[in-house]
Amino acid sequence: MSTNGPPPKSYTYESAGVSIDAGNALVKAIGPLVKATARPGADSEIGGFGGFFDPKAAGYRDPLLVAANDGVGTKLKLAIDHDRHDSVGIDLVAMCVNDLIVQGAEPLFFLDYFATGKLETGVAERVVAGIANGCKIAGCALIGGETAEMPGMYAAGDYDLAGFCVGAVERGDQLTGDKVAPGHVLLGLASSGVHSNGYSLVRRLAEDMGWRLDRPALFDNERLLIDCLIEPTRIYVASLLPVVRSGRIDALAHITGGGLLENIPRVLPAGAHAVVDADAWDQPRLMAFLQAQGNIEPGEMARTFNCGIGMVVAVTAENAREVAAELEAAGEDVTRIGEVVEGPRGCTVRGAAGTWSGREDWEAQHLA
Repeated sequence: MSTNGPPPKSYTYESAGVSIDAGNALVKAIGPLVKATARPGADSEIGGFGGFFDPKAAGYRDPLLVAANDGVGTKLKLAIDHDRHDSVGIDLVAMCVNDLIVQGAEPLFFLDYFATGKLETGVAERVVAGIANGCKIAGCALIGGETAEMPGMYAAGDYDLAGFCVGAVERGDQLTGDKVAPGHVLLGLASSGVHSNGYSLVRRLAEDMGWRLDRPALFDNERLLIDCLIEPTRIYVASLLPVVRSGRIDALAHITGGGLLENIPRVLPAGAHAVVDADAWDQPRLMAFLQAQGNIEPGEMARTFNCGIGMVVAVTAENAREVAAELEAAGEDVTRIGEVVEGPRGCTVRGAAGTWSGREDWEAQHLA
């Protein structure tokens, strides 16, 4: 048998679509961004097999650790399709750290997961810069992450994000909602837009209604519609943490998927029912636009979107005025939106347009 002919092809990882050099270049580029998030307990150096955090150096004596993970959902498609990669990292951090503060926990450190078919370091660096920015806003350290280049798994230009955050609260100081009782006042903190839930519906409306996202919004001629829709999720940690530590807040509800109707009951004990007055605050123009464009029923709005309220604070009537004033001084737009009454665990949203009730027993519905 003849052995003449061309030598067999020599395969490399890069010929299969994965560039180790690009990954190394990204790590080098984001190093200063990561270092800028350093805080007591973490030096924020990256490149090892894991990240260290020292709770004692952060000032904790007997901490309970609290963990959360989340993503950004299909809001990423808007960012990808319209070259708005700079703020989705803030969304990623916000979705995690807001879930920690509602349990009384201070966010300590964050890790991210960035997955794509082909690594474009310019895009990835913009995304990670947003993550680092979100960490600085939340006061937590970005101590590591994973960049996965997986040819064939994603369409050209697409990527996905996941975030993981760990926080701490001194034992006995955690918020569980067990102190909430009939007579408690509900304060609403304004959202910064749609936040990171409901975007499958937003994108469907944009497609069906033929929105020109690169044109000024009908409800705000000074901003492009895409900029209104891509506004990053508000991070509430800095304003809430001092008040939480003062002991004057008894429960917090982060208004994410499920809206007001399904998130408030998650922090109520048995026998407590939240009643929210939707006429207590002006519906943001963006929310009114979405509702009108989609002919969305008010009850559907209250279950799908935050309706302008990104966080709900439960306090005693005696503490309501003082807590509201302190949060306003910290930069929050605060409105008294309702109260807690006797009844089955759940939430009722009332307004001029009607009354909508959430599920009467969240645990029975979700944990059965």
